[in-house]
Amino acid sequence: MEYRNLGRSGLKVSSLCLGTMTFGEADESSFMHKVGCTKEESFEIMNRALDAGINFFDTADVYGQDGLTERVIGEWFEKDKRRDDVVLATKFRFRMGKDANGTGASRYRIRKTVEDSLRRLKTDRIDLYQIHMQDVDTPEDETIRALDDLVRQGKVLYIGASNYAAYRLVDSIWTSDHLRTERFVSLQAQYSLIVRELEREHVPACAKHGLSILPWSPLAGGFLSGKYQKDAKPPEGSRLDQWKERYARFDSPRNWRVMEAVNAVAKETGASCAQVALAWLLNKPTVASVIFGARSTAQLDDNLKAAELALTDGMMKQLDDASALELGYPYDFMNNIQKRW
Repeated sequence: MEYRNLGRSGLKVSSLCLGTMTFGEADESSFMHKVGCTKEESFEIMNRALDAGINFFDTADVYGQDGLTERVIGEWFEKDKRRDDVVLATKFRFRMGKDANGTGASRYRIRKTVEDSLRRLKTDRIDLYQIHMQDVDTPEDETIRALDDLVRQGKVLYIGASNYAAYRLVDSIWTSDHLRTERFVSLQAQYSLIVRELEREHVPACAKHGLSILPWSPLAGGFLSGKYQKDAKPPEGSRLDQWKERYARFDSPRNWRVMEAVNAVAKETGASCAQVALAWLLNKPTVASVIFGARSTAQLDDNLKAAELALTDGMMKQLDDASALELGYPYDFMNNIQKRW
């Protein structure tokens, strides 16, 4: 397993990060109903991941329902005593209460969300605390100052962003530098062979300002796993069988061309489609660690091999060309003149 610095910090994280959204069996009120795994299976996956060299786990207060996934991880910490082996990341921002302040990123709310997560996770600190999405109702300096307070109190070690617009991300970095507070070390965002919009603005911004990118949904909800076939229904019980609207958005000529390229590289290397998709991201600039989920140890073991998969320049170009993104204005205008933007 390779270990990379997280942003400009000295923190080393494994190049693969265990995403825990599927940990715990949520009931029908949750969007994760019937796509999770049991607590016991979750424990087994976390132990197997650590033993394989993954030291980076990512979760969020809204995963499962009512903090379910954080509670599962907390029980595992208490049972297996492996807290200090893990770089633990969690997120806050989305609604966790019915009152007016039950959502958002105000100072008032952050004070509560961090204490709730610490209690559920049964830990004394959160290694990477991330705002799950920008809050346009709260000034960025209020959020940053509140997070800076948590670092100074030792409850949080590093801070990160997720699902930010590029303008807001750069504004946040400027605000941190101006106020001399802690600044984001990472951006967690959707990024895959299917979803490459991040490359227009976010990737250059992160490279310039020293943030690492942590891709989520690197397999596009499982679309890149190889289990889906053109002109066929999703396999029964698969995640995209549950999320039919999302599958309909993936079902396009461009995306099936991507799958053709992934299958070709997989055949050439003897790897699985999932391994190829993950390895493509691991070769991208500014990516420190790729977040992947697993509902079983078999899925975990398959994905782990991506860390060892070497893609040639020719393979990367094949995948890049098949998944090429229409830049749009003004990026295509600038690219036509200088071949970059």
